[in-house]
Amino acid sequence: MTLSAVLLVTAVVWAVSVIRSVRLRALVYSLPLPMTLALVTTDHRVDGAQVLGVLGLNLFFVIVAVTHQRWRWPILLADVAGIAGYVALSAGLLAVDIPFEVALAGTLVLWLAAILWLRRRARRRGAPAEETVAVAESRPDGLPVLLKLLVIFVGAVLTALLGAVLRGMVVTFPYSGVLVAVEARRQLAEFSRHFARNSLALVGFLTAYHYLQDVSSAVALGAGWAAFAVVAVALHLPLRPRQVAHARAASLRIKWREATKAAEISGQGRS
Repeated sequence: MTLSAVLLVTAVVWAVSVIRSVRLRALVYSLPLPMTLALVTTDHRVDGAQVLGVLGLNLFFVIVAVTHQRWRWPILLADVAGIAGYVALSAGLLAVDIPFEVALAGTLVLWLAAILWLRRRARRRGAPAEETVAVAESRPDGLPVLLKLLVIFVGAVLTALLGAVLRGMVVTFPYSGVLVAVEARRQLAEFSRHFARNSLALVGFLTAYHYLQDVSSAVALGAGWAAFAVVAVALHLPLRPRQVAHARAASLRIKWREATKAAEISGQGRS
């Protein structure tokens, strides 16, 4: 990765670090900026393996979220586990020749299955499927601005060096994801859910690029960004009034149960 690419990764991570909405954080992170730079600065083509690499990005965040939040691993160690998972997946994908259409169909099926599972899991927990009411906010980590920028820059350089050995899978390597996971460590589960949905737009970007890459890289990139924008807008269209009402009602029920539980605990303490 070039110095300009490292600087851009640093800028993306910095932008994510100052955004308080988890939903907006995931959207900004999903912008295919590192992918664009990887395609511009290398001669790699987009084939089936790269489309499946989007699943690798989601796998990275799932591993980091599970190891850090459920298993209580330190966030940097969880990052290492996430990278190891992505590298292992990449090694398997590079070992076989996967037709693009087969990879695309498999990715879409797995994406749809994951989204349906996440929504069902959210309903079982009593949380609204779409977080339209409550917006999670991050806590400041207390690091001075210049120190944070330095840490992000050094991390971007190190992850770029690792990504350079991944051959074609360098296109979807989570350069900024390693650092974004550190910044969003208190909301990793929510961040992972939002990114999983946004990742469909990345599939759109790679698909458009694949079918036009033999025309010219400029045309392919333009079509890729257009496809990303169309899919991203479709994914974030406002909910219908009834869905919004259901989401608000579900949020109120959750707050009521929490308040009732707190009152019961307080009453037991007094007795």
